[in-house]
Amino acid sequence: MAFYQFKRAQHFDQPISDLWHFISKPVNLKKITPDYMGFDIVPDDNPDEMYEGMIIGYKVSPLWGIKTTWVTEITHVRHQSYFVDEQRVGPYKLWHHQHFLEESDGGTLMRDIVSYQPPFGILGKIANSIIIEPKLKEIFDYRQQALNRIFEK
Repeated sequence: MAFYQFKRAQHFDQPISDLWHFISKPVNLKKITPDYMGFDIVPDDNPDEMYEGMIIGYKVSPLWGIKTTWVTEITHVRHQSYFVDEQRVGPYKLWHHQHFLEESDGGTLMRDIVSYQPPFGILGKIANSIIIEPKLKEIFDYRQQALNRIFEK
């Protein structure tokens, strides 16, 4: 069983409240996702701010323009501190994404920890090294640049 973790950290000069206000709104995820992924929340009438137990559906094209359905549940929320989303329907055997915010150097440190397991055993392990891990890095690189633009770093 292949199990992986992808970690990323980013510092902002803004207070936690500013970052939380942005990242706790599901609609903003589209703003920090590469356009080529064709990311759409379905249905698009979700509440303004996430809450524990919230189910969010997406249509996304992570590879080769093939649309897939991805459904996540917000399983944990501590206001202005962290939230966790877990895949309920989607491409991974396991997907658990932790988002943390903490005060740091007069601003905010945002940390992501994505724990995941690809499907298909050994084929998933191979796919991780040549497709999945590089794609996660690319998506999080884009996200970092988009957040820098949004928060004018």
